[in-house]
Amino acid sequence: QVQLLESGGGLVQAGGSLRLSCAASGRSFSDYAMGWFRQAPGKEREFVAVISWSGDSYSYSVRGRFTISRNNARNTLHLQMNSLKPEETAVYYCADRRGLRSGYYPRDYDYWGQGTQVTVSS
Repeated sequence: QVQLLESGGGLVQAGGSLRLSCAASGRSFSDYAMGWFRQAPGKEREFVAVISWSGDSYSYSVRGRFTISRNNARNTLHLQMNSLKPEETAVYYCADRRGLRSGYYPRDYDYWGQGTQVTVSS
């Protein structure tokens, strides 16, 4: 059983930064792809970033502002978010893909955390 727990969300002004964390238990995720998604009320869950054995990738909207990283020894995943925009207010989720390939859609992932709220004020 894989369990994921996000933390680090909160209220930030537009242009500010937050660093999200995800703690994993149940197995080591060092051999699997891990991703971040976000979902605003009334909107679909959307891809933000993914990190895998071969590297990382980002959605176009966050590229250059967000950085995904992982600490395999501690089973933690992070998302550094800079220059945040009000439209990026959402619940942010970490996700674990039971596979080695990167995934860019919710259907590609097998385990999800409960999410952490990020609110960006204007």
